[in-house]
Amino acid sequence: MANNTIRVRMVRGANDADVAALKAWLERENRLELLRNGGRLEIREQPSAQDADTSPMGAAMDILLVLVGAAAPKLFEEVYEQVKSGVRAWRENRRAVERGEPPEVEVAPENDGR
Repeated sequence: MANNTIRVRMVRGANDADVAALKAWLERENRLELLRNGGRLEIREQPSAQDADTSPMGAAMDILLVLVGAAAPKLFEEVYEQVKSGVRAWRENRRAVERGEPPEVEVAPENDGR
């Protein structure tokens, strides 16, 4: 089964406002917004599974981007690259408008079992 889910996890230095801001940023990324408006992409928050890299005092939510329907591998790769690009742009923007370093963010494909 092809991947249809991308997980965005803030691993250090994040708070709930950072999660909300990054989610809103990704929702406004042109290609992602077009897919969302067309019903082919869902962007949602989900409680994060705690692991060794996650601070217990940090944000406890991940952002999931789920391609709806039979997503072709090429479309998945395009969305994956757009998400990585969007995360880089968000981190650069946050660095410019707020003090301190932005949270570290991991972007990874994940098969959600659909």
